[in-house]
Amino acid sequence: MAKNYKFKNLDIVNTLFLTLTPLAAIIFTTWWIVRDGFDMRQVYFMLALYFISGFSITAGYHRLFSHRSYDANNFVKFLFLFFGAAAFQNSVYKWGADHRVHHNKVDSEEDPYNIQEGFFFAHMGWVMLKANARCHEKYVRDLQKDPIVMWQHKYYLIISVLVGFLMPTLIGGYFFDSYLGGFALGGLGKIVLIHHCTFFINSLCHYVGSTPYTKTNSAKDSWYMAFFTFGEGYHNFHHYFQTDYRNGVRWYQFDPTKWLIKTLEQIGMASKLKLTPPEKILNARLQMKIEMLRQQKKFVMNT
Repeated sequence: MAKNYKFKNLDIVNTLFLTLTPLAAIIFTTWWIVRDGFDMRQVYFMLALYFISGFSITAGYHRLFSHRSYDANNFVKFLFLFFGAAAFQNSVYKWGADHRVHHNKVDSEEDPYNIQEGFFFAHMGWVMLKANARCHEKYVRDLQKDPIVMWQHKYYLIISVLVGFLMPTLIGGYFFDSYLGGFALGGLGKIVLIHHCTFFINSLCHYVGSTPYTKTNSAKDSWYMAFFTFGEGYHNFHHYFQTDYRNGVRWYQFDPTKWLIKTLEQIGMASKLKLTPPEKILNARLQMKIEMLRQQKKFVMNT
């Protein structure tokens, strides 16, 4: 059943933010180029912030806090929470609650970003509805006990504005000669880029791709989405083995978040990395191949 996007059902703040930031990014970037001239340094700065905030979402919000796929010290936690807030995807407390519900209720009416409601709903429509504004607190009892998580939740909006807008604006002006360029690219451009790359995991990776591990849910593996989302595109594996710190489990699969977490372990800043036993992974792949052969045999016999 398609969701109703009537005005009374909309979360006005979220709706305006999601719809106006791309427009504002275009307007302010154009204004910056016309007034100050194009400067490639601002683009590199935007990409650097995209990587920092993006990894804070994938390695921090997602694999550390939501799935507890490894442990990290408080300094690493602080960095992930600090720069993750700059992505404007809510506090990790709310983000983690939504994500845990998604995994537990995937493809059902209770799934916050249920792909069965349509591509747009799973991509960003769910964020625009009041019905999804509440926090499913029973799913994040463990996060309630983490003082640094609750600190970020309490001051989320302040941190987001400071790190997401004020900091890039000031750095863009001081180091790259244009406060406007810093705001347009490092602020607005970065947010729009992170938003939609993250949203595509909830939409596109439940819509197209391969299913090498399971067909029990709609999650798909997508190597090209992994490229834009620091390895998150291997979504079929992730939904079946969600506590594994890796998404791209094979050595050649592009999963820089996995490499970052492994590096943190090697320098003593992360520990207790969770791995799915190889035999379980192999068994899942074999079961899928057997099912595929059964379907092919059934098709041949019916033709």
